[in-house]
Amino acid sequence: MQVTILGCGTSIGVPVIGCDCPVCRANRPRNRRTRTSALIELDGGEKIIIDTSPDFRAQALRHNLRRLDALFYTHMHADHTHGIDEVRCINYIMQKPLDVYAVPAHIRHIKNQFSYIFQEGGQEGGGRPRLTMHAVKTGRAFELFGQKILPLRLLHGRLLCVGWRIGAFAYLTDVSRIPAETYPLLAGVKVLVIDALRFKPHETHFCLDEALAEIKRIAPQRAVITHISHDIDYYRDSQLLPEGVEFAYDGLEMEITSVGYTVPDLPDYK
Repeated sequence: MQVTILGCGTSIGVPVIGCDCPVCRANRPRNRRTRTSALIELDGGEKIIIDTSPDFRAQALRHNLRRLDALFYTHMHADHTHGIDEVRCINYIMQKPLDVYAVPAHIRHIKNQFSYIFQEGGQEGGGRPRLTMHAVKTGRAFELFGQKILPLRLLHGRLLCVGWRIGAFAYLTDVSRIPAETYPLLAGVKVLVIDALRFKPHETHFCLDEALAEIKRIAPQRAVITHISHDIDYYRDSQLLPEGVEFAYDGLEMEITSVGYTVPDLPDYK
C-alpha cells in the first residue's frame, strides 16, 4: 500500500495565526502543516482517508483526490472532523455514498454534530454529504477490500481515540497513553505513524520524549511523527531523532510492503 500524510499539524495548524516565532515566520515548506489526516491507497486501487480535517478541501486539491472508498475516524475533535462537508464532491464524482467506519460513540457524535447530513427529507443531492455509517469495535478486526483492518483503543487525555492498523502499518494520532491491551495488537508493525505534539509534556498528546519511548517499545522498522506544533522545527530538530524515526511533513509518501509479513496470531485479532 501507499500512505500519504495529507496533513501533520496540530489543531491550529502551522504557521499559527498571529504568531511571530521563527517556525511560523520563516514559513519553510516542511514547517507548513495543515491539520492531521492521512490517505491510504491499497494495491487494488481503493483509497481510504483517516479523518476529514478542516483543511480537507485543500489537501484533496493538492493531491488531485477524485476517489474515496472509505473514511475512518479517530475521534471527534474539530480538527479531525470539520472537513466532513467536503465529502460531497467525492459523492458527486463517484455517484454513491461514502462508507464511514467509527466506533459507536463517535458515530453518535457525528450524527449529533452534523445532524443536517442525516435528517430525513429536506435538502437532497448537492446539499449534504451522503454517508453510510459502519460501527466497529476496538480490538476486533474486520475485513475490507481484502485487508484486515484493526481499530485500536487509545487514550487522548481521558477521551477514547481510535488508532488504525492495516497489515504492517499503524496510525496512532492524538494519543497520550496506549492502554496495556493495545500493545499486543501492535506486534509486528513495520511502519508506525505516531503523535508527538511538542517537546514539553502535554495532557492529551505525547511529547517527543514520550513518543520516542513508545517507538522503542513497539519497535517498528520506520516511525513517522505527526500532529506537530510550531514548537518543533523540521529542519532544526530532525537531527535530534534516532535512526529510523522522522518528522512527518505534508505530502510525505510511504510505500509499505507486506513481503515477509504475516498477521500476528493474537486472540483479539479476529
